[in-house]
Amino acid sequence: MAFDRLTYEKAENEIKQRRFRAENRLTERMDEINVKIPEITEIANKISQTSIELSKLIIRKESNFTESFNKIKEQNLQGQAMIKQLLVQNGYSENYLEPVYTCPSCKDKGHINGERCSCFNKLLTHFAVEKLNSEANMPECDFEHFSLDYYKGTSNPSCPDCYRKMSENLAFCKHYANNFSLKSDSLFILGQTGIGKTHISLSIAKEVSAQGYTVAYGSLLNYLRIIEKEHFGRTPNSETDTLQVLIDTDLLILDDLGSEFQTSFYESTLYNIINSRINLGLPTIISSNLSVEELQRNYNERIISRLFSVFTTLMFFGDDIRQLKRLRNEF
Repeated sequence: MAFDRLTYEKAENEIKQRRFRAENRLTERMDEINVKIPEITEIANKISQTSIELSKLIIRKESNFTESFNKIKEQNLQGQAMIKQLLVQNGYSENYLEPVYTCPSCKDKGHINGERCSCFNKLLTHFAVEKLNSEANMPECDFEHFSLDYYKGTSNPSCPDCYRKMSENLAFCKHYANNFSLKSDSLFILGQTGIGKTHISLSIAKEVSAQGYTVAYGSLLNYLRIIEKEHFGRTPNSETDTLQVLIDTDLLILDDLGSEFQTSFYESTLYNIINSRINLGLPTIISSNLSVEELQRNYNERIISRLFSVFTTLMFFGDDIRQLKRLRNEF
């Protein structure tokens, strides 16, 4: 996957910072142990000396090389065992003097045998998503400021008690966000405009992001426009593959399905995003103002079948909150 230079630099800098923190923590621990358990320092110095002896042994190529090598190796192992024993006897973990890396696989180097480690790819996606979110111009929302008061006393033919239904939806979404994992269900949120779908979606995004997951959120139309420009080379100097970023992010939130133009490119791109994330087992949240009938008219069967068979559907009901706020002079 391609990323722009700034994204690479941010990821590389974070990898360096991780390695620096790991090395710094190890130095602090070694200084601590040097003061509290000086015997360990003496043993460690002897182990270091064996490395010098081994180098000399290799250079001299003595006839009894194997015997001497095994002897040095045994001394080394005994020294390491004594260090672990002393650590445990003094209330420490036997691994206290081993570096603690954020990524044990690459030891915070970002690469394994010349290939990018998965941790580095994760950082690249994180910073690419961060850039997308900063450009999305979406409002800041959270559960605390989602008021159920706007649903009191409201009803319609499909929902005799909007307050009760929206209370259930709010509780469901809070639980979803608080217990989020990469195995969480995908959500399809339906309802008329102005009744809280975007607010709820962004509240989930805020909570899930706070747990350390990578969350991309934005208008479906804006994302499709960005992908279209990249695909047809109309974005100068862009190296980022936004389509792949959206496919790979931990949680993808697409707002306002149905606001985009109905073109073959947009439809195939939307299907690609939805289907790819389903195949990867990654959760997606999509909201729409369209009715079920309108969705069936506007989208092909492949998209509709996935939205209603794989996603958990949440129906939102109520009056337009923006209009209610105007009536109450709350703006």
